Amino acid sequence: MRVSKTKNGLKVYAVSGTYVVTLGFDLPKAQCAGLRGFAIHRADHTSDEAGYMQGMKAFAETDPGFPVPAHYSTREQPIQSFQWADYSAEPGHKYTYTVSALKGDPSDLAVFKETSIDITTESPEGGDQDIYFNRGVAASQAYVARFGDKQPKDVANNQAWIWLSRGLYEAMEGYVKACKRGDGLRIAAYEFHYIPFLELLKSAKNRGVDVQVVFDNRKPDPGKKNRAAIKAAGIGSFCTPRKKGPSYISHNKFIVHLRGGKPLSVWTGGTNFSDGGIFGHSNVGHLVENKEIAKKFFDYWKLLVEDPETPDARNDVEALTPLPKGSPAKGTTVIFLALAMALAHSTGTPPSRDRRKDGLMMTFAFGMNKVWKDVYRKNNAQFRLALLEKATRPMKDSPEKDKELKDIQDLRNMPENTFAIGDFIRTNKYDGWVKEKLTTLNTNVRYVHNKFMLVDPLSDDPIVIAGSANFSDASTTNNDENMLVIRGNKRVADIYLGEFMRLYSHHAFRELEMAEDTAQATRDR
Repeated sequence: MRVSKTKNGLKVYAVSGTYVVTLGFDLPKAQCAGLRGFAIHRADHTSDEAGYMQGMKAFAETDPGFPVPAHYSTREQPIQSFQWADYSAEPGHKYTYTVSALKGDPSDLAVFKETSIDITTESPEGGDQDIYFNRGVAASQAYVARFGDKQPKDVANNQAWIWLSRGLYEAMEGYVKACKRGDGLRIAAYEFHYIPFLELLKSAKNRGVDVQVVFDNRKPDPGKKNRAAIKAAGIGSFCTPRKKGPSYISHNKFIVHLRGGKPLSVWTGGTNFSDGGIFGHSNVGHLVENKEIAKKFFDYWKLLVEDPETPDARNDVEALTPLPKGSPAKGTTVIFLALAMALAHSTGTPPSRDRRKDGLMMTFAFGMNKVWKDVYRKNNAQFRLALLEKATRPMKDSPEKDKELKDIQDLRNMPENTFAIGDFIRTNKYDGWVKEKLTTLNTNVRYVHNKFMLVDPLSDDPIVIAGSANFSDASTTNNDENMLVIRGNKRVADIYLGEFMRLYSHHAFRELEMAEDTAQATRDR
């Protein structure tokens, strides 16, 4: 949902996702002299609660000196930014946000301008597309405040797992449990070793659901873990390994629900069926309740279960989802194999760059493919954000890596581009932040596992591209992959936008904070 309102010159623009409400403020420059910041009051009409939102920064003159991680009312310690987001919102709630521009001495702040805006957050379930993002920020001030320095497994009553999942696993679990006797499930998996989920499938099989799984088995990781988990759960009878094609991976993570032998819906996205995928790094589960889309995934699954070599299967797979010509059609379409040039062309990026005028936002879990480097170098969007797990794909120190690092830095130096790279706070020595630590659930990808692209997300004709494929060399040329291309659905775009900005802001701050801490430590020496 998107709402805009202006009163006495103070404009507030709000975009609501499911768990995020993003707010933007605009005040004429001539009225900004002496501006101390913005207070934000939230009234939750669904829960009948109200109060000022809180921040973690305080004026030196009025800092009460509370121990970290202290929070302060924005009425006394205002937000000093023209963009802010409420990450404590709840799905399907009606809110009124009152934004006050404050001036005066920090000890006696007065309201200069004030605008109130009403907005309702989205529900993860809506229309024919349900979207579930996990927390994806285990290393955070919020986690430490709730659970201290405990690992999730050491927190009582599964509360850390529940908080980290934020409804993602519960939705995945509900999708399986909704299957009736005689229904079918067809699963394509890369990482397939979260034992509770495998046991859930065993229970479904025992109650008469026809469950069949094809999983990646061609490399020690995740093949070894997959085999061990399948054996431990006792589900080997309905699991088929992918063995052929040693140079690529079977990277899909989708579930097709059948009823009467016919596809009803498909669960897809970037979430592996593993504890790290569900609870560790950032991920999304995307359910499409569309029989035509589900049929394409079912037909794709039937090709995969035959364990084909990639060259032999590529023509058959491309026949299922012919590559789009020009911009994608309105609605939802599917691309299997996630070919980079097809995506680049279909979204108006090089070689056809005429459509994109406003914004481009992408996530990169395994480096930035050269096609996408060209996009960020030449695209005509004036606002281009990128969130990266690391500056490069996994690689050893070498001249090649040095060039990759230079390429990324050159892109970061362009005024249209703003990048953030995953990080966490390792010290509380400077600026009063609580020390954070990772869950150790993930090794190769610790922060950003999402794979989605937003094109003009705030326009009336947004494009969201999301699925299993990283925008990397391997995913865009070799691996078994799938991507949804969703055009013109503002609800879907708003949910993805809120989560992108949540994750981007989280890591951008930490990357900057740790760089400043490193610089300060160097000066201290």
